[in-house]
Amino acid sequence: MPIEWFRMLSLDNLKTPAKTATSPATTRPAVDRTFCVAPMLDWTDRHCRYFHRLLSQHALLYTEMVTTGAILHGDADRFLQFNPAEHPVALQLGGSDPAALAECARKAELWGYDEVNLNVGCPSDRVQNGMFGACLMADPQRVADAVKAMQQAVSIPITVKHRIGIDDQDSYEFLCRFIDTVAEAGCRTFIVHARKAILQGLSPKQNRDIPPLDYDRVYRLKQDYPALEIIINGGIKTLAECQQHLLQLDGVMIGREAYQNPLLLAEVDQALYNGDLVDLDQMLMRLCAYCEQQLAQGAQLGWITRHVLGLYQGQPGARRFRRFISENAFRPDAGIDVLKQALVLVKPGLFAA
Repeated sequence: MPIEWFRMLSLDNLKTPAKTATSPATTRPAVDRTFCVAPMLDWTDRHCRYFHRLLSQHALLYTEMVTTGAILHGDADRFLQFNPAEHPVALQLGGSDPAALAECARKAELWGYDEVNLNVGCPSDRVQNGMFGACLMADPQRVADAVKAMQQAVSIPITVKHRIGIDDQDSYEFLCRFIDTVAEAGCRTFIVHARKAILQGLSPKQNRDIPPLDYDRVYRLKQDYPALEIIINGGIKTLAECQQHLLQLDGVMIGREAYQNPLLLAEVDQALYNGDLVDLDQMLMRLCAYCEQQLAQGAQLGWITRHVLGLYQGQPGARRFRRFISENAFRPDAGIDVLKQALVLVKPGLFAA
């Protein structure tokens, strides 16, 4: 099918509701990717995502990357479990075998995820040794085969997150060949980290900072592929920057800034969705209630509170808040009082009768 066909389509026609695997008679709304919180390994677990959902009702949340092997040969329930309040929520998969990816996508749909995203952007040595992540950009046909297999297995959207290039394969023509091939297989949504990945010589952390950002290249993609949904990722720190990107693109994805400065998420609904500001006191009460519920089910407080350390970044009392949690929440016997005492250091009247 010629790629010009995709360029002529209207995006409105690409966002059709998907049927759930467990309730064929019902439909899910189209996924809104105006603002997304990036998948971040070791960070965006289910406790983090619940906390982020308390801050924004509209942001699309992504799991940390889960490999196909972990789901098919490990504890699938542990990796796929999420709270229904997290919707809309997407599972990010790492893998390259189309059959394995299709089976994992099928499981994701049965669990109720709203989207499955294929990682074609991670540059770590471990991921490269598994022949997935950013190195897959050099083999767009394999990515296309994986996308096609997953789409045939499920009715929820299959999306791809990738870089603008890898190593010396970083021309715009190389990027377009990748997009052409994967779009022809049926992918409609591309989440583009606006840096190339250097696969040899840089660590994953360095790959998030050293290769220069090229937002204009992502803008050009949208101009050349207007029928595809193009989401931009990389180096975005403020909602004002998000609004500027949204003048030319379909959505934005923020990673580290959303995690390290989570109060940014409290303004997303008002700034980007014409919604209301979050009532922070109510949010904190709900967070405490969630912690109590999870503690009763065997969780440790530190598993949850590690995600809230940046909550008061730049505000009076923030350092005391972080220190109190770091010193007390990771004790095996830590209870909800630890979180409440930490919060009172910043908001003295929060729990006043």
